[in-house]
Amino acid sequence: MPDPEANISYLRTRIPGSVKLIAVSKTKRADEIIRVYNCGQRLFGENRVQELLEKKALLPEDIEWHLIGHLQTNKVKYVVPFIGMIESVDTYKLLSTINSESRKINRITDCLLQIHIAEEETKYGFSIKELTEIGDSGAFKDLKNLRICGVMGMATFTDDADQVRKEFSFLRECRNRIKTNFFASEDYFREISMGMSGDYEIAIEEGSTMLRIGSLLFGERIKK
Repeated sequence: MPDPEANISYLRTRIPGSVKLIAVSKTKRADEIIRVYNCGQRLFGENRVQELLEKKALLPEDIEWHLIGHLQTNKVKYVVPFIGMIESVDTYKLLSTINSESRKINRITDCLLQIHIAEEETKYGFSIKELTEIGDSGAFKDLKNLRICGVMGMATFTDDADQVRKEFSFLRECRNRIKTNFFASEDYFREISMGMSGDYEIAIEEGSTMLRIGSLLFGERIKK
């Protein structure tokens, strides 16, 4: 494994202090994660519930875990008691299930609305039309045990920087539109989770507030 301290130090010179760094630790062993933890990193993102539960049992309690992968409704009950944020909420059914499971334990769960911004059909997410219809129906206000903090999206996997920028710009516009129309008085609705190891610089320029970085921390050493 490359030197995580050097990689984190380098990334922190590139990332504004207002932008949160989520260390994507999927497929990584506990000992690899603890090396990044020992560099001061406390936010970690996992894709799969079972893997997350196994790691949580082995690692320090002050880690804030984010679920960033597709979440099945039957797995919600396992993560709601402790999760820092569910970033990948991609259907109203999932929103409703998270709200229901949170209500059972008297907890308010932070989440993001995942919006489909990429060309690939395989990517999950709401359309802006779907979210507008949900908002217009008043359904967001019925979710008393959720705190919807913003939006998340994944750009097309491409070397075309202009396309990636266009998709990130669209996600920012979606956040602003949803904020204005449905969350205007809620200060917590401000997050835009976009940008990964290959496109984080574009994401920052387009207004990202949360980056999901994996390979630049755990993979090949950053070439300066």
